This record gives sequence, structure tokens and C-alpha cells, in this order.
Amino acid sequence: MNLQENQFKSFVSDIKKRILKGQYEALKSVNQELISLYWDIGKKIVKKQEEYGWGKAVVKNLSAELQKEFESMKGFSERNLWSMRNFYIEYQDNLKLQTLSAQIGWSHNVAIFQKCKENLEREFYIKMTIKFGWTYRVLDNHIDNKSYEKYLLNQTNFDKTMVEKYKHQAVLAVKDEYNFDFLELSEQHNEHELEMGLINKIREFLAQMGSDFSFIGNQYKIEVDDEEYFIDLLLYHRRLKSLIAIELKIGKFKPEYAGKMNFYLSALNEKVKLEDENPSIGIIICKEKKRTTVEYALKDSNQPIGVATYKLTEILPKNFENLLPTPQQISQKLQMLLGEERDEV
Repeated sequence: MNLQENQFKSFVSDIKKRILKGQYEALKSVNQELISLYWDIGKKIVKKQEEYGWGKAVVKNLSAELQKEFESMKGFSERNLWSMRNFYIEYQDNLKLQTLSAQIGWSHNVAIFQKCKENLEREFYIKMTIKFGWTYRVLDNHIDNKSYEKYLLNQTNFDKTMVEKYKHQAVLAVKDEYNFDFLELSEQHNEHELEMGLINKIREFLAQMGSDFSFIGNQYKIEVDDEEYFIDLLLYHRRLKSLIAIELKIGKFKPEYAGKMNFYLSALNEKVKLEDENPSIGIIICKEKKRTTVEYALKDSNQPIGVATYKLTEILPKNFENLLPTPQQISQKLQMLLGEERDEV
């Protein structure tokens, strides 16, 4: 290819990028106008109900009239008008959420204000959708998997051991606690029973881990200096493009578990990881843990490791709420996650 052809190819590439940018800006503008329209409709419904004492029938009747007048337009169903009304009610006193909500799609907004009741939780999902371009389905999965609580509570050293491009996705891939109630194990079980229970119900196990995990094997053998070592479970994370080594412990977390996992990850990276894959990640799943002990154990590790617990019933620990950070700490964590220059909460 000669110089002129290279110059023309670069010229075409620049034009394509400009067109795509223009399309994005146009779509963003249309979306902002739509959100503004729905906000105004919701506001008018609320105000007229307050002014005239109208009941639920006004929404049904308004829907019928609007669909008759605007036959070619979607979005004026009775259900959607109720969503507009609730959208206004939920955000009328929060200017920040009003502004942020205009930057994501209507279906995303509905999922967030219907499923999330705390404003900081709503802010988290809106900002994550904006930054990472989550589709509705991805967003819905994150809400159902409690990614907000997971991010606030989980214990990893990913901030120090992973590159910026992947560390936030990795944080959201590791829960603070896994629910293994599908195993139907008694409280008196050993590690082999726990492992085999997960293998025998692999579909339920992977659903609990998250939609991006796939199973490679259990008691995965690696050889170092003619010695054999076995990793309890080896998974693969498609988005992170990383091997995930999992160690299962039926007791309390011990600091030496981090050293053993560090060894496994080094061996995986040297002997198993492919060239186009990212460094391996370790998850140690224990019956219980002391949070300060975990922090110290992971502090100087140079491999990405997360420590989680598991439960066999749906009953939440009585002190669960006490583990949640304060609103100020939550805001700081959101700021770090999203790379904001200052805290606007």
C-alpha cells in the first residue's frame, strides 16, 4: 500500500469516527429529551392528582387518550405512565439523580428506581451504566446479584495488583459472601463434601458465581519441581479473560491461605495461562473470616486475591448492616471506582 492509499485510509477512518460520534450525540440528545418528556408527564400527573384529588383512574384514562392521539408512538401504556409518575416521585427531591438519570435509557431508569430504594445505591448503578455502557440485561443482572453491596463489602487486593482496565470489573466479579443453600448440606460437613456438592450441582454453583464464569475442572493438577499440587476448583471468567482459582475452606480464614493461593496463581500464570489471557485471579472461600485478618493477609500480596465466605441458608447474619460503610465512605468508594475528581454527594 503506497503513501496516498495510507493517507486515504486514515482520512476514511477519521470520517467514520466523526459519524459515529455524531450518531452517539444525536442518540444521547434524543434520550435526554425522552427522559425530560417522561419526567414532565409524571410531574403533571402527580400535581393534578394533588390539585383535584384524582385517583388511579386518571392514569388509565390518560393512557387511552394518548394512545388514541399518538398511534405511532410507543410508551404511553398505563403501566409506563405509572412508571413516569413514580419516576418523578422518587427523584423530585434529588437534583443529582435527576441530572444523572437523563444520561441513561428509560428502561435502565425504571429498573433502578423500582429495584433500588437507597439513593446512593441508585447513583452507583446509574454511574456504572454510564461509565461501562451496561445494557439493560447486564444492569438487571448486576442489581439482582447485589453488585452494589458486593462492591462495598468484598475484600480483595485488586486495587494494587490489577491494571486499571480490569480491576473494577474484577471487583464486581467477587462477592463478599456466596449462598450455597442449594447444596442441602448439614452444618457438619467436610471440604470434600463441600467440593463434591458444588461439582454435582455445577449449574447452580456457576449461577451463584455469576454469568461470566465457566467451569474448567476440580482438583486441577499443577506440577512444580516434580511435586503435584491440586487447586480445588478452576474456573474461567470470560470478560476478564482470566483463570479463576478457588480454594474451599470449611473453617475460619487463616493468613497462610493467602500464601498458598499466591503460589497457585504464580504457577497458573507460568504454566497454564495463554499468552492472550490476563493474569490469574484467586478466590478463597471460607466458612467465616475476620475482616482485619484478611486485610493484613492480602496487604503485601502481589497476586490478585479475594477472600469471601459462604452460607448454607438464606438467613443473614444479625450484624450484616453494621458491616455497611457510612454514606460518606460509600461516596468515597464510588468516587474511587468511577475516577471522579471530587465528591458531589
